[in-house]
Amino acid sequence: MRKRAGSLYAFSAPLLNGSEVSLSEFQGRVLLVVNTASRCGFTPQYDGLEQLYRTFRDRGFTVLGFPCNQFGGQEPGTAEEIGAFCRQNYGVSFPMFAKIDVNGEDTHPLYRHLKKAKPGILGTEKIKWNFTKFLVDRDGEVVKRYAPVTKPEKLARVVEACLAGR
Repeated sequence: MRKRAGSLYAFSAPLLNGSEVSLSEFQGRVLLVVNTASRCGFTPQYDGLEQLYRTFRDRGFTVLGFPCNQFGGQEPGTAEEIGAFCRQNYGVSFPMFAKIDVNGEDTHPLYRHLKKAKPGILGTEKIKWNFTKFLVDRDGEVVKRYAPVTKPEKLARVVEACLAGR
């Protein structure tokens, strides 16, 4: 498996604890990249995301959570508060990154890449709300984009197929 410049592996981002992580560390894994928030109507999806992660992590799957405060101010906390909230309320054990912007001038480069690779409805690249999900294959290529209303448990079959190389 080779790291390609156009793949997700070319990017890095800080975790909630501030340590910078190259996404190449996840090379060869199927990923679900999700912009998250602690005070959103979709926040209970953390349960489903954690269940997907626990079900498939030993087979090469990881969820990557990216908190974002761009939608109704629904992620106002500090990195420490976000981490504590996710662990205490949902048992989140998958990697959670530092708060980022997913739209606008300060969009994180990873999200520029994801949105360009898989635009939304009518070709718009804009992220509409929290808990938009991007499925990435083992080669770092974006396979599919899912709307916030798509519950993580509905993705088990596509994750399994992606893990199997289908």
